[in-house]
This record gives sequence, C-alpha cells and structure tokens, in this order.
Amino acid sequence: MTDYLTTPEGRRIAYDRIDGTGPGVVFLHGLKSDMQGTKAVALADWARRTGRPFLRFDCSGHGVSGGAFEDGTIGQWFEDARAAIRQLTQGPQVLVGSSMGGWLSLLIAREHPELVAGLVTIAGAPDFTEDGYWAALDTAQRAQMVRQGYIDFPSDYGAPYRISHALIEDGRERLVLRAPLSLPFPSRFLQGSADTVVSVATALRLFDHATGSDIRLSVVKGADHRFSEPADIALICNTIEEILARIAPRIG
Repeated sequence: MTDYLTTPEGRRIAYDRIDGTGPGVVFLHGLKSDMQGTKAVALADWARRTGRPFLRFDCSGHGVSGGAFEDGTIGQWFEDARAAIRQLTQGPQVLVGSSMGGWLSLLIAREHPELVAGLVTIAGAPDFTEDGYWAALDTAQRAQMVRQGYIDFPSDYGAPYRISHALIEDGRERLVLRAPLSLPFPSRFLQGSADTVVSVATALRLFDHATGSDIRLSVVKGADHRFSEPADIALICNTIEEILARIAPRIG
C-alpha cells in the first residue's frame, strides 16, 4: 500500500513500508526508476517471507512522488532518502542502492553513518553526473547545456533523459570518489560484467577508493545493468541475509 510523507524541504514522497523484526532494509532506486521496479518488488516479497522490516520509496520526480524529474538534483534526492530513513525506520538500516541509489546510499553512509548498519550497491553509479554525462559532452555540447539549461541524452530504457545543468552542478557538490569514503560496516558491491551503463572499472574504482574492514566486490559474468534475472535477485537476497547475519551480534 502506498503512503506519503512530506520531507523537511516540503517535497511529497511516496513510500511502501513493511513491518517486521530485527534490523530493517531500505531500497534506493536508480535514475528514472521507482519503487515498482523488479528488484524493489522482489525485495518486498523477500521481506514478507522473512519477516524483515523493509522500506522502498520514490525520490521526488520519480514514480508517484511529487515534483518533476527535470527539476531534481542529487542533493534533493539525497535529502529525500535521508528524510525517508529518518522518519520511517528505527535504528541503523541495511541500505540497498541500485545504480543512482548506490550513490545516494554512499552519501547517506558518508554523511550519516549512524543511520547505516550495512550497505549493498547494485551496479552502483557514484559520481555519474560528472564521470558519465558531463564527461560524454564535447566543448560545444557543454556550452549548449550551459546556455539552454539541459541536454537530452539517449537512453537504453525508452525516451531520452533530460539532464539539467543544475543536476550536473549540484552533483559536483556530492561526489564521493574524490574525497575519503569510510564504510565502517559490512559493505558489498554487486556488479555485472555485461553492464553497458556502469562499467566494471567504476565498481573497481569504488572498491579501491572506499575504506573499511569488511568490503567485498562481486562481479557476475554476463549480468547487465538491470541485474534483475532470477539468479541476480537471489544473489541480492543472499547478500542482504549475509550482512544481516554479520550485524546481528552487535545490533540485535
């Protein structure tokens, strides 16, 4: 059942929450995705089966939340995620971030480690505004983006994505691969070798950059960016369960 919360910044955010026992799990979706995606729905089913608290939500401008996608920024979506976690969960959570949601989960981990018990990124896309969209533009296209305020990028998932200059500029204030990134809790990075959106090199860069005593990277041969085949979903669920088992002695 979809409910709504209003963030401290005044944005209306849709969410679905499942009650349970023990440390909770929070799913953070990707760019132009939402809480009705395959992975989010599969994890909701997993939570019901296992009796775990689970939260999924739509960032502003996504799904059935308020706002327009074109007006959003990484900073706003980070605020949405922070508000949802603070207002709708209790105690440190296991964050599961897909693509852009991986970046958001890393931001939460860096800025508010007290909210995080463990971390799973799925095709995590840290700093994609700078290293993906901005890096793909030539000098003339960059000038065009500054002049008109946006560029339409082709997408493998349908209509082009309208990427605003404000999104690029705000992203520069939220980069996580250019400054120390401590992950002092179990952290797992899942990546597909056939991902054409986020490269294995990005996953390796994150793995090399982050510091922590319990960090692992798993590369699945043949998996693509969606990471939604039955075997992929099973790996995600097993990874979450592994983290829950590791944190149980110190939280439970």
